[in-house]
Amino acid sequence: MTPKGFKLFIIGLLVMILGYVLMIGGGSDDPNVFNYAMFDFRRLVLAPAVILVGIVIEIIAIMNKENSKEEE
Repeated sequence: MTPKGFKLFIIGLLVMILGYVLMIGGGSDDPNVFNYAMFDFRRLVLAPAVILVGIVIEIIAIMNKENSKEEE
């Protein structure tokens, strides 16, 4: 893996971790009380979209092939 690919791999991993952090919360301390905060935009739309962007970055990092003079 090239240094550029490795950097993209780390960036994709950090973006995916950010998506999982965005999903945290929304629960209720009392099990008898339903909390509608778990169904907000951040948890249902934004966090999965951020995780998908991270996965796309990971795919690009893995499939990326730099042109080098050694290969010619």
